[in-house]
Amino acid sequence: MAAADYPPFAPGRARFDQSTFSGRFRHFLDIIDPRTLFVTESRLKAAVQLLEDFKLGTLPLGISNQQLWEAQKIKQAILHPDTNEKILMPFRMSGYIPFGTPVVIGLLLPQQTLATTVFWQWLNQSHNACVNYANRNATKPTPVSKFILGYCGAVISAVSIAVGLNVFIKKANGFNPATRLLIQRFVPFPAVAAANVSNVVLMRHSELEEGISVLDEDGNTIGFSRIAARHALMETALTRIVLPIPILVLPPVIMSYLEKTRMLRTRPRLTLPLHSLVCLAAFGFALPVAISLFPQMSEIETSKLEPEIQSATLGKRSFYNKGL
Repeated sequence: MAAADYPPFAPGRARFDQSTFSGRFRHFLDIIDPRTLFVTESRLKAAVQLLEDFKLGTLPLGISNQQLWEAQKIKQAILHPDTNEKILMPFRMSGYIPFGTPVVIGLLLPQQTLATTVFWQWLNQSHNACVNYANRNATKPTPVSKFILGYCGAVISAVSIAVGLNVFIKKANGFNPATRLLIQRFVPFPAVAAANVSNVVLMRHSELEEGISVLDEDGNTIGFSRIAARHALMETALTRIVLPIPILVLPPVIMSYLEKTRMLRTRPRLTLPLHSLVCLAAFGFALPVAISLFPQMSEIETSKLEPEIQSATLGKRSFYNKGL
């Protein structure tokens, strides 16, 4: 990599410019890099020790900015930032695509029965709930009941929408069998999108009542804002709607075309492997794009916030953590 890709190391900061989409995209590519799943215990300890040496000013001679950025990438991929405990591999952000792709493949399998529809929707929301919990903000205790509420709401909404749409399509008399099969392939998208939004609202509804922390340009907390909380939830909800679009819409479109080709007509056994590759590619493309839409630390004009926050700062801009 070019030296420009490794600026002077700043602990806790992002390596790429977070004010641009391309910078956020490259940042999140680092976060979801599946190679960190194979980091050994000894390499993790070495990375943590290197960062500690930097903090104490006792770095060995010859340590480069690249080595420091790589050490921080390894630590952030494996250890929870608040508890410093290892996150289970399937629930790390770097494991989201490898462990989530089989679920996506299951969601998009053609000719689903009622039982398989319920199973794959339940498994998808269970995986999402575990990822959310494993990567939660643990700076202050959060009742487990809040996560259970979000999980139950997401499962109920996903299953009810998916089953309801499937039943409606099967009973509709205006569709021929080929059209009915094609439409059924798109059922997972509205079910998953609605469940994702439900999960965000149920798990974070208390932020709308209590507000979220708002910072000035120097990073100092100037108050708690319900207005900023609404913006944060809308941005997060929009991300959760955009995320499943390429994952659950592109593969059915691509596969409906490929299944008409001579290759798959003469070799039907290739359909599932090819379907899996298409799902993996769509997932790998969609995840960094969706989470890069908005900066992690979002900006809002101070004049749009509550009067007590406006009076607490002279700055024209304020900032808040939108969450993932």
